[in-house]
Amino acid sequence: MKPIDSFYFDKEEPIKSCLLALKEIIINYNSELEPRWYYRLPCFMYKNQIFCYLWIDKKTQYPYIAVGKGIKIEHPDLIQGKRTFTKLLMINPNEDIPIETIYSIFDMAMVLYK
Repeated sequence: MKPIDSFYFDKEEPIKSCLLALKEIIINYNSELEPRWYYRLPCFMYKNQIFCYLWIDKKTQYPYIAVGKGIKIEHPDLIQGKRTFTKLLMINPNEDIPIETIYSIFDMAMVLYK
């Protein structure tokens, strides 16, 4: 199994299903987003730049989407913390995934890549 596949399938439920759903949501947002294992992370590249990546918060064990160039985006659901490049959108794996929120944030991010 490839490392990128292991990232998704080695997780316990409901994290695994949540991450797999997020992967599909991201890919369905824009056909030019290319999933790639990059810096040992499941990244989604847009024109060879990191658009976003998926990871799991160590404290909460919730998956999150790290939005590349996120520090330039103002949205109430994004968390910056000490990051200098990305902001995080935390996803509760026990609730419905906020697809409209994700796509709204992605719309703001996409402007920064054009």
